Amino acid sequence: MLKNIFRSTQNKWKPIIKEMIAVVGKDGVIQRKEELLTYECDGLAQIRQRPAIVVLPRTTEHVAGIVKICHQKEIPWIARGAGTGLSGGALPLPDSVLIVTARMNQILDTDFSNQRIVVQPGVINNWVTTAISGGGFYYAPDPSSQIVCSIGGNVAENSGGVHCLKYGVTVNHVMGLKLVLPDGSIVDVGSPVQEMPGYDLTGLFVGSEGTLGIATEVTLRILKTPESICVQIADFTSIEAAAASVADIIAAGVIPAGMEIMDNLTINAVEDVVKTNCYPRDAAAILLIELDGLKVEVAGNLETVAAICTKNGARSITSAEDIATRSKLWQGRKAAFAAAGHISPNYFVQDGVIPRTQLAAVLQEINALGEEYGYRIANVFHAGDGNLHPLILYDNSTPGAFAKVEELGGQILKLCVAKGGSLSGEHGIGADKNCYMPYMFSEIDLEVMQYVRQAFNPKGLANPEKIFPTPRTCGEAANALDRSTFKDLEAF
Repeated sequence: MLKNIFRSTQNKWKPIIKEMIAVVGKDGVIQRKEELLTYECDGLAQIRQRPAIVVLPRTTEHVAGIVKICHQKEIPWIARGAGTGLSGGALPLPDSVLIVTARMNQILDTDFSNQRIVVQPGVINNWVTTAISGGGFYYAPDPSSQIVCSIGGNVAENSGGVHCLKYGVTVNHVMGLKLVLPDGSIVDVGSPVQEMPGYDLTGLFVGSEGTLGIATEVTLRILKTPESICVQIADFTSIEAAAASVADIIAAGVIPAGMEIMDNLTINAVEDVVKTNCYPRDAAAILLIELDGLKVEVAGNLETVAAICTKNGARSITSAEDIATRSKLWQGRKAAFAAAGHISPNYFVQDGVIPRTQLAAVLQEINALGEEYGYRIANVFHAGDGNLHPLILYDNSTPGAFAKVEELGGQILKLCVAKGGSLSGEHGIGADKNCYMPYMFSEIDLEVMQYVRQAFNPKGLANPEKIFPTPRTCGEAANALDRSTFKDLEAF
């Protein structure tokens, strides 16, 4: 019986695969079961599902050709970049096509005079700064995974990073996009100039998590390297004191390029793995502050920040201006997620946002939730904009552990929303948090969002079952908001 089912499935896909090979070539289609295992999840490895086939396009025309086939055959498809996403945004569905942009990795144009660069979606985030640093420029959004994550994925999730406090997240640096829409048509949105009439379709698309189409070219804004950069590290005997310093620094009118907090558990994990010898192992928390701008401005802000941290009980404050020491101070923060894997068999990371003034209180409540559920929680986060990244440490070999950890993660998200925050700062909603959307948005809010999705994606084929709750994935949490077929929206 199973053999017959498998043979029937193979027969169904044979003509479709033939059409796709005609578009991208034989080496651009992956169909062997063992090779498909590579693509059954993204960075949220706890949820897995193999796609029917994987396609590796190289050009906009390749992507359009594949999407047209899916549109005609009514096959669901999912776009995937480097697979580093942490919310299950690139999770395949059964009988779906995964369109992987890894081969679309060319820098197409660099324009220093107008401070922009045009790249394909498979270009790695860090490659952009490497390509333009010789001209005295850099690309500001810098997720911790910047050495492996791709620009296309950053656009889909509206990724942030260390420097998002002062310079904003991805949407603030995307000037234009070439898009393949869910019917296979190709459009250009945005403009190489800042002022454009009409709807902000670029802003609408960034952060849409692959539900409105695929970006095949991205025009990015690049920034001139500041005259002066200095990184301070302050260590505290309580994480609440570090959090209070964050709020006080912003209240004093100082806007650092970045402000990050790491707790004791994270500090020791990082030192065990990276061995920076920069972080005091007995500190309850450290606060990393990067200040940039004109030399005189940075010098004045350094004094202000040091005074605030001292007032809040900092035991020591160290500053570094040379690039080697600055990089070393940031090295541990960038490696924090990886280091957590060395102190626990598994971890589950959340991505909630809260007002800065709530940091101290919410961190206490998160630790209390960890104790209630019986799990250690390592805290490392973008403190300046209140973007928390609690890492729940657990052992997946323990029966029922992940379900319990998911519940704990959900309680943290509900706490963030209750405190006036958000379900996500940069990781996206994906398949991980879609069931919690009704806690943040009303039924009408979610329905209006679906009108937008319907306008671009009327058949619901582009990344289905992501962002919004559905009865299949969320049960009653969907609150009767299953619009996957959109039949009841046709009259709108």
